[in-house]
Amino acid sequence: MNKVLIVSDSHGLTSELETIKERHQVSEYIHCGDSELTAEAAPLNGYQVVKGNCDWQGDFQDELIVEKARLRFFITHGHLFDVKSTLLNLQYRALEVNADIVCFGHSHIAYAEKIGEQLFINPGSILLPKHFNVPSYVIIEWEVPLEVKVTFYSLEGEEIMTFPYKNKFTIKN
Repeated sequence: MNKVLIVSDSHGLTSELETIKERHQVSEYIHCGDSELTAEAAPLNGYQVVKGNCDWQGDFQDELIVEKARLRFFITHGHLFDVKSTLLNLQYRALEVNADIVCFGHSHIAYAEKIGEQLFINPGSILLPKHFNVPSYVIIEWEVPLEVKVTFYSLEGEEIMTFPYKNKFTIKN
């Protein structure tokens, strides 16, 4: 079973990032921006991190591509794609980079939806959640043949909700 943890919009939290990382054994840790930390900050060790609109100090890239067990992850914060208004710009960019999973933040709204052949995931915020008053992060799990499960967790590590995406993915060779 392959597992990737996705967090976003921690806005200066440090011990919480470390606790989340210690709590779960996964193959990849992703931070979708607005950590408000520097790239060298110890709590970000082990995380793939992109730059958010509040990351003035961090020397992070605006976008990352991570490939894990036959899935291609496109990671961005979302502010450069106007995700608070529409996902269309983000969807176009994800198609350009041939992404399977699109990880983003910025809106602080926990969200998972398959649009076309791509799965869009916003883990919400572990500090300032919106529309769903529980600070949250995500673990995505899959195995081949591709059955993907997206589970949202509270900051305390309790499972909030799960979305199975069984037989809804086409594996790109």
